[in-house]
Amino acid sequence: MKHVSMLTVRRRLIIVFFLLAVYFLIMLGRLSFVQLVSGDEIMESAEDLWTRDIPFQAERGEIVDRNGEVLVGNTVAPSLAVVPKQIENPEKVADQLMDIISIEREKLMKHLTNKVSVEMIHPEGRKLTKQQTNEIRNLNLPGIYLAEDSTRYYPYGTQLSHVLGFTGIDNQGLAGLEASYDDQLSGKNGALSFFSDAKGGRMNDRSNRYTEPIDGKNLTLTIDAEIQAIVERELDQAVAKYNPDSALAIVMNPQNGEILSMATRPTYHPNEYQSVSPEVYNQNLPVFSTFEPGSTFKIITLSAALEEGLVDLDKDTYYDQGYVKVDGARLRCWHKGGHGDQSYLEVAQNSCNPGFVNLGQMVGKERLFTYIKEYGFGSKTGIDLEGESSGILFKEDQVGPVELATTAFGQGVSVTPIQQVTAVAAAINGGYLYEPYVVKGLYDPKTNEPIMEREPELKKQVISNETSKEVRRALEHVVSNGTGRGAYVDGYRVGGKTGTAQKVGKDGKYLENNHIVSFIGFAPANKPEVLVYVAVDNPKDTVQFGGVVASPIAGRIIDDVLSHKNTKKQKGLEKDYQWPESPPVEVPNLIGETTSDLQQYLSTLTIDVQGDGKEVISQSPESGTKVKPGSTIRVFMGD
Repeated sequence: MKHVSMLTVRRRLIIVFFLLAVYFLIMLGRLSFVQLVSGDEIMESAEDLWTRDIPFQAERGEIVDRNGEVLVGNTVAPSLAVVPKQIENPEKVADQLMDIISIEREKLMKHLTNKVSVEMIHPEGRKLTKQQTNEIRNLNLPGIYLAEDSTRYYPYGTQLSHVLGFTGIDNQGLAGLEASYDDQLSGKNGALSFFSDAKGGRMNDRSNRYTEPIDGKNLTLTIDAEIQAIVERELDQAVAKYNPDSALAIVMNPQNGEILSMATRPTYHPNEYQSVSPEVYNQNLPVFSTFEPGSTFKIITLSAALEEGLVDLDKDTYYDQGYVKVDGARLRCWHKGGHGDQSYLEVAQNSCNPGFVNLGQMVGKERLFTYIKEYGFGSKTGIDLEGESSGILFKEDQVGPVELATTAFGQGVSVTPIQQVTAVAAAINGGYLYEPYVVKGLYDPKTNEPIMEREPELKKQVISNETSKEVRRALEHVVSNGTGRGAYVDGYRVGGKTGTAQKVGKDGKYLENNHIVSFIGFAPANKPEVLVYVAVDNPKDTVQFGGVVASPIAGRIIDDVLSHKNTKKQKGLEKDYQWPESPPVEVPNLIGETTSDLQQYLSTLTIDVQGDGKEVISQSPESGTKVKPGSTIRVFMGD
């Protein structure tokens, strides 16, 4: 055997001890690193393995009108979540849950036995009713949880639905403002986290962890809920009376482009959008639809001729024989036999087609189409709503004498309602073209502090203040003495223009007795506060004229809107009443009259006498009020 010296043994022992010391130093260093440096990170990783999250949906931001009225809110609608590993008897749990929610047993069993940490019962367990929520909560079953959730609530039902849009089952915006402002309205979801062991059992020795959801921003609109209700009422009545193919209305503040109301028929309820065809909820007609404007477009031709100094409304005249020949084409006036000799104020008042052909010829192709484009026709207005169309204009190199003539009175061009409203607002507000808008701002849901606020955006001045004043004067005469008499409102100065546009069929030819009738009007005529546009597509069982169908609707809207705004009444032009219209009767002062004295008023009024006594001591309505012939006046007799 080879002899090993003590020196060698000692060296080997030193090396072993050294290696052990190094090993322990490394281990000590590693433990220190884990404890002091990576401990939190490792603990978080471990907790991630132990935790199970029950989602808590963020509250979607509210949408409110200009006065803070809630147009779209939220209502609590919890969703059903299960932790399969905590469920002790899936068969029994399935029996109990199937009595509460409508779901196939096979599908429910897959949810209850799925090898996942947390399972959402989708879609049958989403957005539960209050009754379903209470019944599930009362079961108090292990592994069954109610996740905080909500659904959109529309306090005004179908009103403004095409503007507001709707959300899906996950509260994601799918249409309208809900879709275009989805990122701002959505917020950030939170969760309730609890700890479970490797088998999925709940670890009761560790407390739950709650991450609060961050709610979405609130959206404030320029819409006035009261005005919207007025418009919706009038469209409902129009649909009931005329059974049209469609109808629409817009109310704008012409001084800054704010949209106060916008409505479409047919309509739908945002929570029930799946019950109607996509053509209904996808088409916001005031910004989507394009059609020939008809005579409402004459406002543009009139303003161009006035701005160019080509005509004096009172001094210059035009003789209308009932038609005008242009390049071999015979363009007729709506009034058979023509209007004869007229001032140009009367040309506008009578909506005389040949007279406007003459105005268009005076302005000329190049200048007329320049004004048309300056007013914004042929391009999008830029309104902050989805689905806006651009309309269609003739290409100038394709415009001959006939195309120029028909364009002058609103035929052969295709425009959107919002383009018309925006352009006419400029024509009557002093010439200033504003970009229309419906979103006023975004606000913090807790503090209501502004995050974004929009100011009116002036694009350009199209015509002068003087020209705009003349346009207003002409259009006030249209309502008091012309085709727009149906929109006349006693006590308010109203201006406006009717439109009756033929519709083009699939073969490119105009349809018989199928028109879009419209009216665009404003008040007060000296300083417009409100601009109203109404269009009714193919009204049935009536004469299809804008003055017959659309102007009375617009007149009622104007009357109610100005009353809502507490606009001071003022005396304007007297209405030229024509058969079968009857002028209003002014209520006399009946105070002090005896019963026998009242007999003289019964030819024009109905008098309802109340109380005992010899003479009238009070009356309603008060003297000076104008009412329809035959209206009831209530008087109270006393001593």
